[in-house]
Amino acid sequence: MPVVIVGAGLLGLTSAFFLKRHGLDVVVIERQAEVGLETSFANGGMLHASQANPWNEPGVFLTALRMLGREDAALLVRLRSVPSLLRWGAAFVRESNPARYCRNFEKNARLARYSLAQMVTLRQAIGTDYDFMQRGTIKLYRTEAEVIAAAALCTQLLEWGINYQVLTPAAAVAIEPALGPIESRLAGGLFFPDDEAGDAYRFCRLLAAHLRALGVVFHFNTNVLGLTGDHHHVRAVRTTLDEHTAEAILLAAGSYTPLLTKSLGLRIAVAPVKGYSLTVPIKGWSGAPQVPVIDDHLHAAVCPLGDRLRIAGTAEFAGYDHALTPGRIDTLFRLVTELYPRFAPYLDRAEAAPWTGLRPMSSDGVGIMGRTRIAGLYLNTGHGPLGWTMAAGAGRLVADEIAGVSPELALAPYHVTRGT
Repeated sequence: MPVVIVGAGLLGLTSAFFLKRHGLDVVVIERQAEVGLETSFANGGMLHASQANPWNEPGVFLTALRMLGREDAALLVRLRSVPSLLRWGAAFVRESNPARYCRNFEKNARLARYSLAQMVTLRQAIGTDYDFMQRGTIKLYRTEAEVIAAAALCTQLLEWGINYQVLTPAAAVAIEPALGPIESRLAGGLFFPDDEAGDAYRFCRLLAAHLRALGVVFHFNTNVLGLTGDHHHVRAVRTTLDEHTAEAILLAAGSYTPLLTKSLGLRIAVAPVKGYSLTVPIKGWSGAPQVPVIDDHLHAAVCPLGDRLRIAGTAEFAGYDHALTPGRIDTLFRLVTELYPRFAPYLDRAEAAPWTGLRPMSSDGVGIMGRTRIAGLYLNTGHGPLGWTMAAGAGRLVADEIAGVSPELALAPYHVTRGT
């Protein structure tokens, strides 16, 4: 019997890759017409171990209250979503305790560093034709106090194997000349030389083609109706077309994973967080940026992807709502021209591609991976905004556990049972 994976995004595909390396038969079930069309489609583009800190940093509750109802807020909580978030939100706030936050930060940092190492194996198999680049990431700050605080936090990253440099405004511009017009507004920044970037959707297509050649079977346009089994063991995946008996079932269905486990009595603390992005052609701008940049003040990230720029910068708790909110897209247009004023004459709104997707966010900010208390059922979800960063490492670790191979990174801290 094969291993059946539900979900053909980054986490499902990387898991399939490493399962095949263990010699297992793999079937992937996807409700969309092809791979990578949901959360993986137009994410921020950055694979950055440097940004592995969970969102629920100490003081997050007061920050969220100040942003409540503000359409331009970087983190917007829709009032209609509050009832469904009460249990998850209580855990989210509880995990913002400084000691818990630091522990979760370390889990993420170690997984992210491991994941970037595993990307080397994937590139050896599929190549780099996904707008891959490894030029690091710059994070900018507007006050000296912010630079000092950020640098102090990053001393911890060194212990976890993540390198960084503190930058003056001039040094930031030397690395990324496109920042020249705003140099006088900057207090400094941090540079993370080991971070990567690339188009996740193009990566998914390359990886899927490789997997097909290896014999992985894909079923597209196939909705999962449920899992056949009970609170102790699962045996099959029921779909609109068929039932797939499995040796093991891996749920990599993003924000929809908790809906699939509910009937088995397995509660997963993952909530959908709507993320927005904007992809715009560079169109003849000879001074276009070459290095991914995160602006802490603007809460914006801009990533060069070949002849395009990917702008990401807002998040929204709105349940399972996929609607594009025009105001949030307008905010992204404004953010990119504030960061790169020289881009304004080249920015053609008619050619811009707005997007929104649901990030699966765990309540403690750490991905949920590996076996569950239900025999035969495995998870790979909950990585939130770090799905692209964590995909290779999470896929390798989960595949190792399914195959009965001792993972190189202990998986117990990432199991769904870690809080019980």
